Amino acid sequence: MSKTILITGCSSGIGKALALEAKQQGYRVFVTARKETDLQQLKQMGLESIALEMTNPDSVKQAVVQLQRQAGRLDILVNNAGFGVMGPVLDAGAEGLRQQFEVNVFAVMDLTQACLPLLLQSKGLVVNIGSVSGILTTPFAGVYCASKAALHSLSDALRMELAPLGVRVLTVQPGAIATGFAQRAKLEAEQLLKPDSLWWPMRDGVMLRANASQNQPTSAERFAKRLVRELNKADCSGAVGIGHGAVTLPLLARLLPQKWLDRLLQRKFLLRNP
Repeated sequence: MSKTILITGCSSGIGKALALEAKQQGYRVFVTARKETDLQQLKQMGLESIALEMTNPDSVKQAVVQLQRQAGRLDILVNNAGFGVMGPVLDAGAEGLRQQFEVNVFAVMDLTQACLPLLLQSKGLVVNIGSVSGILTTPFAGVYCASKAALHSLSDALRMELAPLGVRVLTVQPGAIATGFAQRAKLEAEQLLKPDSLWWPMRDGVMLRANASQNQPTSAERFAKRLVRELNKADCSGAVGIGHGAVTLPLLARLLPQKWLDRLLQRKFLLRNP
């Protein structure tokens, strides 16, 4: 019997590439997206689609009911949907933090909780897509970095707490991956950063950080192939870094003295006196 996998955020990028690779590898693939046009495109690719608004509890419940009705099982849940708030932390404020954590953290936990009965039945696997940014904090991405660091910590706790119940947890920490992430990040930064901001004179650095994920990126297809190889391992759990910078950037964070790291990142993202 082929394994059933549910992947969130499949309208583009990592989610779509992973869905297509998993299907090619023999999985029964369910994908989610918010927009009807995206759902129809995914159906045309031979994928079974489910409408899902991650931050809507009713939508989450309905999605799991549909999965139960159509498949009756779930072997792997991939929490991939997310986005990145880019800009100064204090410009984003509490509202920016709330919006970021609603999608990247709270919604992930809500869906995982809703899927838990199915995962317990299959002795399944939860895959949380974190980020190298959850390990190496950079200026002008503090809100996003915080959300991914929180997701990493919660994943660590879940891995230990679910182990006695037979459910495994894998945290994936992508480096630079060629997706639409940077395009949305730049739009987020443009909306956040205003001429009256204290950091307006440093706006070139903000845009540089928003585009950082496109610095010699690994293709989404190559990322997906590597991740599916991990999913196929019988003992799949723990944490894995995939993509350009996924190994070197955490090493920098671990080995460099904090003052040196701060200066390096300040220079890279053009933080200077106005």
